[in-house]
Amino acid sequence: MKQNLKRFSLLVLAASLIFVLSGCQLFDLWGKNIEKALKGLDVTLQTYDADGQPIDTIKGVSGNISRDTKFDITNEKGDTTKQSSVLNITIGGKQITHVGSTLVMYEKGLKDVMNEIPQNVSVDNTDRSMPFLNKIVNNYHNLFAGKSKIILIRSQQGKPVATFTGNKVSYWQTDVPNSTGIIIDGKYLFIYRCDFTMYETKLLE
Repeated sequence: MKQNLKRFSLLVLAASLIFVLSGCQLFDLWGKNIEKALKGLDVTLQTYDADGQPIDTIKGVSGNISRDTKFDITNEKGDTTKQSSVLNITIGGKQITHVGSTLVMYEKGLKDVMNEIPQNVSVDNTDRSMPFLNKIVNNYHNLFAGKSKIILIRSQQGKPVATFTGNKVSYWQTDVPNSTGIIIDGKYLFIYRCDFTMYETKLLE
Protein backbone atom coordinates (compact mmCIF):
# COMPACT_ATOMS: atom_id res chain seq x y z
CA MET A 1 0.00 0.00 0.00
CA LYS A 2 2.77 2.42 0.97
CA GLN A 3 4.72 1.47 -2.14
CA ASN A 4 1.71 2.14 -4.36
CA LEU A 5 1.15 5.48 -2.63
CA LYS A 6 4.80 6.38 -3.17
CA ARG A 7 4.56 5.47 -6.86
CA PHE A 8 1.39 7.52 -7.22
CA SER A 9 3.07 10.51 -5.54
CA LEU A 10 6.04 10.27 -7.91
CA LEU A 11 3.71 10.11 -10.91
CA VAL A 12 1.82 13.19 -9.71
CA LEU A 13 5.12 15.02 -9.16
CA ALA A 14 6.37 14.08 -12.62
CA ALA A 15 3.10 15.14 -14.24
CA SER A 16 3.20 18.43 -12.35
CA LEU A 17 6.75 19.11 -13.50
CA ILE A 18 5.82 18.36 -17.11
CA PHE A 19 2.81 20.68 -16.82
CA VAL A 20 4.94 23.49 -15.35
CA LEU A 21 7.74 23.03 -17.85
CA SER A 22 5.47 22.65 -20.86
CA GLY A 23 5.46 26.43 -21.25
CA CYS A 24 9.11 26.78 -20.29
CA GLN A 25 11.79 27.95 -22.72
CA LEU A 26 14.32 25.58 -21.14
CA PHE A 27 11.93 22.69 -21.75
CA ASP A 28 11.46 23.81 -25.37
CA LEU A 29 15.23 23.83 -25.89
CA TRP A 30 15.58 20.36 -24.36
CA GLY A 31 12.80 19.12 -26.63
CA LYS A 32 14.43 20.64 -29.71
CA ASN A 33 17.77 19.03 -28.87
CA ILE A 34 16.09 15.62 -28.54
CA GLU A 35 14.16 16.16 -31.77
CA LYS A 36 17.30 17.20 -33.64
CA ALA A 37 19.16 14.14 -32.40
CA LEU A 38 16.39 11.65 -33.23
CA LYS A 39 14.88 12.90 -36.49
CA GLY A 40 16.18 16.37 -37.27
CA LEU A 41 14.14 19.49 -37.97
CA ASP A 42 12.32 20.88 -41.02
CA VAL A 43 14.66 23.78 -41.81
CA THR A 44 15.89 26.47 -44.17
CA LEU A 45 19.66 27.00 -44.24
CA GLN A 46 21.30 30.07 -45.77
CA THR A 47 24.91 31.23 -46.03
CA TYR A 48 26.06 34.78 -46.81
CA ASP A 49 29.17 36.57 -48.03
CA ALA A 50 30.79 39.47 -46.16
CA ASP A 51 28.46 41.96 -47.89
CA GLY A 52 25.38 40.09 -46.66
CA GLN A 53 24.54 38.65 -50.07
CA PRO A 54 23.14 35.08 -50.05
CA ILE A 55 25.55 32.40 -51.27
CA ASP A 56 23.13 29.50 -51.10
CA THR A 57 19.71 28.54 -49.76
CA ILE A 58 18.92 24.95 -48.84
CA LYS A 59 15.55 23.71 -47.57
CA GLY A 60 14.86 20.22 -46.29
CA VAL A 61 13.65 17.89 -43.58
CA SER A 62 15.72 15.97 -41.06
CA GLY A 63 18.05 18.94 -40.68
CA ASN A 64 20.71 18.83 -37.98
CA ILE A 65 23.82 20.88 -37.25
CA SER A 66 26.72 20.24 -34.88
CA ARG A 67 30.42 20.81 -34.39
CA ASP A 68 32.67 18.50 -36.42
CA THR A 69 34.75 17.20 -33.51
CA LYS A 70 37.42 15.57 -35.65
CA PHE A 71 38.81 19.06 -36.22
CA ASP A 72 39.13 19.73 -32.47
CA ILE A 73 42.69 20.37 -31.29
CA THR A 74 43.81 18.13 -28.45
CA ASN A 75 46.87 17.94 -26.21
CA GLU A 76 49.07 14.93 -25.45
CA LYS A 77 46.52 13.75 -22.86
CA GLY A 78 43.72 13.76 -25.41
CA ASP A 79 41.94 16.72 -23.79
CA THR A 80 40.36 19.23 -26.18
CA THR A 81 42.29 22.52 -26.09
CA LYS A 82 40.44 24.24 -28.93
CA GLN A 83 37.03 23.36 -30.28
CA SER A 84 36.52 23.09 -34.01
CA SER A 85 34.55 25.80 -35.83
CA VAL A 86 33.79 23.39 -38.67
CA LEU A 87 30.07 22.60 -38.98
CA ASN A 88 28.78 19.12 -39.71
CA ILE A 89 25.32 19.57 -41.25
CA THR A 90 22.85 16.98 -42.50
CA ILE A 91 19.78 17.75 -44.59
CA GLY A 92 17.64 14.78 -45.58
CA GLY A 93 20.49 12.43 -44.72
CA LYS A 94 22.96 14.24 -47.02
CA GLN A 95 26.03 15.88 -45.51
CA ILE A 96 27.22 19.49 -45.79
CA THR A 97 30.49 20.71 -44.28
CA HIS A 98 30.79 24.44 -43.65
CA VAL A 99 33.24 26.81 -42.01
CA GLY A 100 33.94 30.52 -42.14
CA SER A 101 31.10 32.49 -43.65
CA THR A 102 27.92 33.69 -41.95
CA LEU A 103 25.24 31.00 -41.69
CA VAL A 104 21.62 31.11 -40.53
CA MET A 105 19.46 28.00 -40.11
CA TYR A 106 15.85 28.30 -39.00
CA GLU A 107 13.02 25.90 -38.40
CA LYS A 108 9.86 25.83 -40.50
CA GLY A 109 7.34 28.19 -38.96
CA LEU A 110 9.82 31.03 -38.53
CA LYS A 111 9.79 33.86 -41.07
CA ASP A 112 12.62 36.17 -42.04
CA VAL A 113 11.03 39.66 -41.88
CA MET A 114 14.12 41.68 -42.78
CA ASN A 115 12.30 43.50 -45.59
CA GLU A 116 9.42 44.43 -43.29
CA ILE A 117 11.34 46.02 -40.39
CA PRO A 118 13.82 48.97 -40.45
CA GLN A 119 17.43 47.85 -39.96
CA ASN A 120 18.55 51.08 -38.27
CA VAL A 121 17.45 51.64 -34.67
CA SER A 122 17.33 54.89 -32.74
CA VAL A 123 16.07 54.73 -29.15
CA ASP A 124 15.73 57.45 -26.51
CA ASN A 125 14.64 55.72 -23.31
CA THR A 126 14.45 57.61 -19.98
CA ASP A 127 12.83 54.90 -17.83
CA ARG A 128 14.60 54.37 -14.49
CA SER A 129 15.26 50.89 -13.14
CA MET A 130 17.57 48.82 -10.90
CA PRO A 131 20.24 47.04 -12.99
CA PHE A 132 20.85 44.31 -10.39
CA LEU A 133 17.16 43.35 -10.29
CA ASN A 134 16.90 43.70 -14.07
CA LYS A 135 19.60 41.07 -14.50
CA ILE A 136 17.78 38.59 -12.25
CA VAL A 137 14.44 39.19 -13.96
CA ASN A 138 15.94 38.95 -17.45
CA ASN A 139 17.73 35.70 -16.61
CA TYR A 140 14.46 34.27 -15.29
CA HIS A 141 12.60 35.23 -18.47
CA ASN A 142 15.36 33.79 -20.65
CA LEU A 143 15.21 30.44 -18.85
CA PHE A 144 11.50 30.05 -18.28
CA ALA A 145 9.22 32.51 -20.03
CA GLY A 146 11.01 34.27 -22.86
CA LYS A 147 10.29 37.83 -23.91
CA SER A 148 8.91 39.56 -26.98
CA LYS A 149 12.00 40.49 -29.01
CA ILE A 150 13.27 41.59 -32.41
CA ILE A 151 16.52 40.01 -33.63
CA LEU A 152 18.57 41.90 -36.22
CA ILE A 153 21.22 39.62 -37.75
CA ARG A 154 24.18 40.95 -39.74
CA SER A 155 27.19 39.53 -41.57
CA GLN A 156 30.66 39.79 -40.02
CA GLN A 157 31.04 43.08 -41.92
CA GLY A 158 27.85 44.47 -40.41
CA LYS A 159 25.60 43.99 -43.46
CA PRO A 160 21.96 43.01 -42.66
CA VAL A 161 21.16 39.40 -43.60
CA ALA A 162 18.01 38.42 -41.66
CA THR A 163 15.50 39.58 -39.04
CA PHE A 164 13.25 37.50 -36.80
CA THR A 165 10.61 38.44 -34.24
CA GLY A 166 8.72 36.51 -31.59
CA ASN A 167 6.60 36.81 -28.48
CA LYS A 168 8.66 34.28 -26.46
CA VAL A 169 12.35 34.55 -27.31
CA SER A 170 15.30 33.04 -25.43
CA TYR A 171 18.93 32.46 -26.42
CA TRP A 172 21.45 29.75 -25.51
CA GLN A 173 25.04 28.71 -25.90
CA THR A 174 25.68 25.84 -28.34
CA ASP A 175 28.59 23.41 -28.62
CA VAL A 176 29.75 25.24 -31.78
CA PRO A 177 32.17 28.18 -31.31
CA ASN A 178 30.98 31.52 -32.71
CA SER A 179 27.34 30.43 -32.72
CA THR A 180 24.12 31.05 -30.80
CA GLY A 181 20.94 28.98 -30.49
CA ILE A 182 17.66 30.88 -30.15
CA ILE A 183 14.17 29.60 -29.33
CA ILE A 184 11.44 31.77 -30.89
CA ASP A 185 7.88 30.81 -29.97
CA GLY A 186 8.92 27.17 -29.70
CA LYS A 187 10.89 27.15 -32.98
CA TYR A 188 14.66 26.86 -33.32
CA LEU A 189 17.03 29.41 -34.90
CA PHE A 190 20.77 28.77 -35.21
CA ILE A 191 23.17 31.56 -36.19
CA TYR A 192 26.89 31.13 -36.90
CA ARG A 193 29.57 33.79 -37.32
CA CYS A 194 26.99 36.58 -37.21
CA ASP A 195 26.79 39.99 -35.65
CA PHE A 196 23.38 40.30 -34.07
CA THR A 197 21.37 42.46 -31.69
CA MET A 198 18.22 41.42 -29.81
CA TYR A 199 15.94 44.24 -28.76
CA GLU A 200 13.07 43.84 -26.34
CA THR A 201 10.08 44.85 -28.45
CA LYS A 202 8.77 47.28 -25.84
CA LEU A 203 12.03 49.24 -26.09
CA LEU A 204 11.31 50.06 -29.73
CA GLU A 205 7.62 50.90 -29.33
